[in-house]
Amino acid sequence: MPVFETHQGSSPIILGLPHTGTDMPQDIQERLNDTGKMLADTDWHIHDLYAGLLDDASTVRATFHRYVIDANRDPQGSSLYPGQNTTGLVPTTDFDGKPIWKAGEEPTQADISHRLATFHAPYHAALEAEIARVKAIHGIAILYDCHSIRSHIPFLFDGALPDFNVGTDMGRTCDPAIEAIAVDVTANARGYTSVLNGRFKGGWTTRQYGRPDSGVHAIQMELAQSTHLVTETPPFAFDTEKATKLRIHLKDILTRMEDFALHANDKGRPS
Repeated sequence: MPVFETHQGSSPIILGLPHTGTDMPQDIQERLNDTGKMLADTDWHIHDLYAGLLDDASTVRATFHRYVIDANRDPQGSSLYPGQNTTGLVPTTDFDGKPIWKAGEEPTQADISHRLATFHAPYHAALEAEIARVKAIHGIAILYDCHSIRSHIPFLFDGALPDFNVGTDMGRTCDPAIEAIAVDVTANARGYTSVLNGRFKGGWTTRQYGRPDSGVHAIQMELAQSTHLVTETPPFAFDTEKATKLRIHLKDILTRMEDFALHANDKGRPS
């Protein structure tokens, strides 16, 4: 089965989708316990939420589930948030800290190496290729990494997560104007809450590819799933009414970022 899907568009915007996939080889699935088989930590329906928001944006989507291997984690296994609870390159627990593998069936180092080569590396090779292609056309590329998570997860954070969580690794991964677009739209979205570089400051993907001085910018948007799901519990159904309202603001963000990119060279921005 293919481990990623790519759509090559003409826009300077690339949508990264590392966590919406639910595919899993049978031999790996059989090693999961009942908790793991729920696949609860999927970024449910995010590829549908963003579909059609920006004419001819490129997309790179991992089709495999993050329990196979997490495409948004450092391949060396380093923690994104040292000292805080999180899940690793190949998770051993879910977001609630509960084991996801049957006893004795936890992934070995050999498993991890195989999955890096079979899943993680091909996804990122596709993403790198798309970034290079888009930058060659426009002199600039903006990687917008699309994510979602439950709004209440005590194992990972206290209280309720804001609706919009913008991550730029404290401003390191993109031009300040790109960060400002996301902050402005989300802060002025009536009925929603937002934060910049709060609990989620951008995952490995954002930090790996965001090189503003070279004309490649990256930003992560982590959405609380309460913004677009009926409930944040199984079956994790998509709420069309909620999504319609949310998509207005997401489209505004992407459209304004695209406009920035198309006029970046005129403004003397890096190219």
